[in-house]
Amino acid sequence: MSDDRSMRERMLAGDPYIADDPELARLMLRAAELQQAYNAAPAGDAAGRTRLLAELLGEVGEEVWIRPPLYVDYGANIRIGPRTFANYGLVALDVAAITIGADVQIGTNVQLLTPTHPVAPGPRRAKWEAAKPIVIGDNVWLGSGAIVLPGVTIGENTVVGAGAVVTRDLPPNVVAVGNPARVVRELSDE
Repeated sequence: MSDDRSMRERMLAGDPYIADDPELARLMLRAAELQQAYNAAPAGDAAGRTRLLAELLGEVGEEVWIRPPLYVDYGANIRIGPRTFANYGLVALDVAAITIGADVQIGTNVQLLTPTHPVAPGPRRAKWEAAKPIVIGDNVWLGSGAIVLPGVTIGENTVVGAGAVVTRDLPPNVVAVGNPARVVRELSDE
């Protein structure tokens, strides 16, 4: 059966695709240039940084602040809700959609990783890859150095401990720590 979709269409559908594609290379170059400008913007130029972030990312809510450096693949597949803060060194590889809710706190050197690669050596050698979306709910706190893997959803109000590796979905209102991250307690408003 023939598949006439472009590599970008395949990528956005979550299907296997080859990243070494002229259209994808053009989009990655655009993102690289914008992230370079964002990361180099003067510390006192909040308006300029906000403008660059809005141009780089798919959607940026009000009062979002991301301390540079910021690293993305495409940027356009990232949506961030209002009042979210990310500290230095966020890596958000948005081959698939990354959705970050409102009032999220992201510690230093957090990685949100949507790309996947085949386990079988042949397709991996042929440079096939795919991706699965990541969803971070409202009021989540991702501790420094946390890594969120492809396809993970983290429920609202959840806290992910520093250095945790989140390999599967986490429910709302819990604390999760470790590698792989596991729930260690439930949270309440008190």
